[in-house]
Amino acid sequence: MELAQVRLLVTDFSACYRFYGEVLGLKPQSGAARGPYEKFSPAVGSAGIALQDRSVMAEMLDELGDTAAGHRSLVVLRVDGLDAYCEEITMRGATVLHGPVPMTDRMRVAYLKDPEGNLVELQEWLLLRG
Repeated sequence: MELAQVRLLVTDFSACYRFYGEVLGLKPQSGAARGPYEKFSPAVGSAGIALQDRSVMAEMLDELGDTAAGHRSLVVLRVDGLDAYCEEITMRGATVLHGPVPMTDRMRVAYLKDPEGNLVELQEWLLLRG
């Protein structure tokens, strides 16, 4: 078994497409900025984050409804140089809600939300530093 992706069900596809592509700097697979689906990949690693228009999935699974309530996911991305990355994405439109701060003696984190309110945790693994 291999993890292919984490898929987020979103209602404002265009805003989320811009956030994951332009703000966070992930690479879109096909360039389908209007949806209803797109997968984004980081520069390294094989797993990705995909966006799926919620209304398309709701046609198959009625229980999804039109909108989600509460926090339904936490996307976690590992980055090198957390402080510099947070400054970079802030200049591109992200709002860092908390951090960068130590989570443990081995990790620092920062938190933000995408346009749909999904939480994004940015991790810097301190053990990987020289």
